[in-house]
Amino acid sequence: MRTIDVNEVVDNARFTPFHWNVLFWCTLVIIFDGYDLVIYGVVLPLLMEQWQLSPMVAGLLGSSALFGMMFGAMSFGTLSDKWGRKKTILLCVVLFSVTTVINGFATTPWQFGILRFIAGLGIGGVMPNVVALMTEYSPKRSRSTLVAVMFSGYAVGGMMSAGLGIWIVPTFGWQVMFYLAVVPLLVLPLIIKYLPDSVGFLLRRGRDDEARRILQAIDPSQSISASDNLALPAAKESKAPVLDLFKEGRALSTLMFWTAFFMCLLMVYALGSWLPKLMSMAGYALSSSLMFLMVLNVGAIVGAVGGGWLADRFHLKTVLVVFFIFAAASLSLLGFESPMWVLYSLVAIAGATTIGSQILLYAYVAQFYPIAIRSTGLGWASGIGRNGAIVGPLLGGSLLALALPHHLNFIAFAIPGVIAAVAVFLVSRRVGEAQAARTAAQPTSMASSGG
Repeated sequence: MRTIDVNEVVDNARFTPFHWNVLFWCTLVIIFDGYDLVIYGVVLPLLMEQWQLSPMVAGLLGSSALFGMMFGAMSFGTLSDKWGRKKTILLCVVLFSVTTVINGFATTPWQFGILRFIAGLGIGGVMPNVVALMTEYSPKRSRSTLVAVMFSGYAVGGMMSAGLGIWIVPTFGWQVMFYLAVVPLLVLPLIIKYLPDSVGFLLRRGRDDEARRILQAIDPSQSISASDNLALPAAKESKAPVLDLFKEGRALSTLMFWTAFFMCLLMVYALGSWLPKLMSMAGYALSSSLMFLMVLNVGAIVGAVGGGWLADRFHLKTVLVVFFIFAAASLSLLGFESPMWVLYSLVAIAGATTIGSQILLYAYVAQFYPIAIRSTGLGWASGIGRNGAIVGPLLGGSLLALALPHHLNFIAFAIPGVIAAVAVFLVSRRVGEAQAARTAAQPTSMASSGG
C-alpha cells in the first residue's frame, strides 16, 4: 500500500491526453461564454437605431449582463467549492445559453435588459470555475500558459461574435446572433461525458475510484491500484471562506486584486461595448467598425498566450504591471487620427493588454490562494471586478452623451490601466510564494483508503 500525494502527481506530470481533454472542454466552454458576452457590442449600433436608444440607456442595457455576472461570479464561485466544479459549470452553461436564445425574441429594451441580466448570472459563474479546474489539473511548470491558452477562448468567442456579426447582422438582423446560442446546449451531453470534476472534490465526497482513474490518466507511470491511499494537503473547512481571503497576510493583496480586476474589466467592457460605435461615429462604416472589434480579440489571444508564456518564465506580477502600462499607452494613442494600419496595431495591442491582462489576472489569483478558498478568491475578485465591468458601458454612454472630442473618450478609458498597474505592483509576492511553500510542506490528510 502506498500513500500518493495528489498535488505532487499533478504538479510534476507530463502533458498527457488527459490534459488535452481538460484544456479542450474548458476552452470550449469559455468560447461559448465569450460569444454570449461580446454579442452586445456587435448588435449595439443596430439596437440604438431600431429602438431609438439614447447613449445612457444603451450603456445601461450593456451593463445589465454585467450586473448578472457580478452576482453569478460571487455566488457560483463560492458554491462550487461545495457543489463541485463540474456541476456548477454545467448549470451555468444551461443558464446563459437558454436565456440568450430567448433574448433573440425580445421586443422591448426592458425585456432585453432582464434577459441579459439572467444570462449574465451564468456567464459570470462559469469563469472562476473553469479557471479553478484548469489550474488544479495543470502541471506546475506550464500552469500559467495553460490557463492563459484556455482563457483565450474568451477572445475566440468574441472574434466569432464579431466575425459572424459582420455577415449576419446587416443581412438577417440582430436576433439571429442570439439564436445561435443554442449551440452550447447541443454540445452539453459531450461536456457531461468528458469534463472531469475536481479531484479534491471527488475525494471529499468519497468518490475515490473516480479520483484514482483521473490520477492514473494524469500520470500513467504511477500504476495506481485500489489499495493505494490518495492524499491532499490538509485543508480546513471554513464557514466563512470570504473572511479567509483576508487572513495570513492576504488582506492588502486581496484588496489590490479586487482593484486590479475592477479597473481591468472597466477597460475591457468599455471597449467591447463601445469600440464599434466610437469608430462608427469617427466615420467608419459598420463592417469596418466591427473589424476593430475582431482585431481587439485577435490581440487578446496573442496577449493571453504570450503573457502566459512570459509568466511561466518570469513572474505573473511583473508581466501584468508591464501589460497594464502598455494598455494605458495604446488606448491614449487610439483617439488620435492615424493611418489605418497604426489604428489596427493600437487596437491589437489594447486587446492584448486589456483582455489579455484579465486572463492573466485570473491565473494570478488562482495561484495566489490555497486550494480550499481558490474558487472563493476567484469568484469574489471576479465579482467585485464586475462593478468595473458595469461602470465601463455606462462610462462610454456618459462620455458619448457629453459629446467630448474623440481622443478624450479613449484617454478616459486609459486611466484605469495606470491604476491597475499600481494595484498589481502592491500585491505581495512574498505571501503568494509563502503559501506555495506551505502547501508543499503541509502534512497530508483526506487520505482515501483502499477498497
